Amino acid sequence: MVDDIDTLVAVTPEAFREERNIDARILHEVTEIDLKGRRLQVRQLDGAKKEWWEPFDQLMIATGALPIKPAVPGADAQGIYGVNTLESGVAVRTVLDQQRPKRGVIVGGGYIGLEMAEALVRRGMEVSLVEQAPQVMNTLDPDMGALVSEALMAVGVQLYREESLQGFEVKNGRVEGVVTDQRTLPADIVILGMGVRPHTALAKRAGIPLGERGAIVVDERQQTEMEGVWAGGDCGQSFHLVSRKPIHIALATVANKQGKVAGINISGGSATFPGVVGTAVSKICAVEVARTGLQEREIERLGWKYVGERIESSTRVEYYPGAGEITVKVLAEKGSGRLLGGQIVGYEGAAKRIDILATALHGGMTVQEMVYLDLSYAPPYSPVWDPVLIAARQVEKLV
Repeated sequence: MVDDIDTLVAVTPEAFREERNIDARILHEVTEIDLKGRRLQVRQLDGAKKEWWEPFDQLMIATGALPIKPAVPGADAQGIYGVNTLESGVAVRTVLDQQRPKRGVIVGGGYIGLEMAEALVRRGMEVSLVEQAPQVMNTLDPDMGALVSEALMAVGVQLYREESLQGFEVKNGRVEGVVTDQRTLPADIVILGMGVRPHTALAKRAGIPLGERGAIVVDERQQTEMEGVWAGGDCGQSFHLVSRKPIHIALATVANKQGKVAGINISGGSATFPGVVGTAVSKICAVEVARTGLQEREIERLGWKYVGERIESSTRVEYYPGAGEITVKVLAEKGSGRLLGGQIVGYEGAAKRIDILATALHGGMTVQEMVYLDLSYAPPYSPVWDPVLIAARQVEKLV
């Protein structure tokens, strides 16, 4: 959708230096953290290949996450890509532009997998997606995930659910097929959409404590258990405001806020990051997908009693041009009515309604309190009763 790669760069190294007085050194790799000596071993990668020890007073670790790479035969072949950085996205775009592959296979139906499936479909490719679970988007409940699966197939994606990856067919070092437990799918290019894991090997070697999914343990100030060492973003652990448990969430919104909090504290100020509710949005062509809070299986794992309801409505008043279908699911605690989570699948104007539910979760609201929220109404934007409030009303009856 974007032709100029430069527009995707938020701040260049030059701007860091000239406008913010920050010495941003690209093509430098930290290979070791020496906490006792308060220093880092740094390797220069741009030809000189110098190595030295760089001292520090305060250390911020923001090493991000790595795409999950399956431990199966052929996984190191050319033509298999994980997409988690601008550079990796550029690598895929370059292959698509220069080699013009015809058949693409996506392995995994998470956010990246779905968005890459859309990107390949838009280029007129023959696209297949392999997902081990019964439905794509396992951050949704199965009934809502089924709507996303239908949306994928509607735009021409061949969807293979409940099939597990066994390996890759490789010829002359290049991928030619994706092997599942049920079939072999020919492939000119393969995209791994199996999620990410915290990139914390460096921190682990330094003895910095790790927690959920191997993410770095931090307090509400983003400080690790080591004095003067901070962490945040995709490599760090978060606190879930609904479950009240630690969680790892690799999302840009979370990383940005955690970085701000850490920076304020490192520079002598005072700030805290309260936690997350797991809000995320995505889309497959015209279909928008959103979720926040806990899903059914997470609530069941906690042993809580809950009620839920799924409703179908329209994004605008039905008589107004451009009104589209929207499905909203709301989950609440049985008895108290405390909102626990919500999911939305629909057309234009659907996904950002998840922010109503996210705000309610941050405020600890019940569905009874939500029903009378003073939300905006005009025919171009919503029915008189917004679909989120319709769902809250239905759940209120079950509490």
